[in-house]
Amino acid sequence: MTARRISARVNGRMIEAEVEVRVGLADFLRGQLGLTGTHLGCEHGVCGACTIIVDQQPVRSCLMLAVQVDGADVETVESLGTPDTLSPLQQAFSDHHALQCGFCTPGMLMTLEAYLRERPSPTREEVRDVLSGNLCRCTGYQGIVDAALQAAQARKVSS
Repeated sequence: MTARRISARVNGRMIEAEVEVRVGLADFLRGQLGLTGTHLGCEHGVCGACTIIVDQQPVRSCLMLAVQVDGADVETVESLGTPDTLSPLQQAFSDHHALQCGFCTPGMLMTLEAYLRERPSPTREEVRDVLSGNLCRCTGYQGIVDAALQAAQARKVSS
């Protein structure tokens, strides 16, 4: 197998790693970097559970190879807050009971994080539209949409 040395900024920290050229980005994040918040669901880019942010854009990490992030800025759900201090978006998810099993939550959070940076005052319909690529089997989407709108409002107040 062929390996390649990559460097990237992951959650604000520069990393260098040797990776096999065929290793998927989600597997690299989870296995080599220990960032297990990125979940693998369908592994076909359909469910959205593996969504992360690469160079300010939400991407499905199951559809990318680790070598593709060489030189990139990568953000995973671990970048959002800490167990002691949740990000406004994470806090809003908690406030609105927008998660149950939590499997889809990291992808939802990262999809919304990228979107709210770009569109700080979304409508309910816009939030529903942006979440249409993220599947959840156990929470109603109502709480997730409410959480996104609360987080958008909190960002406006703090800025």
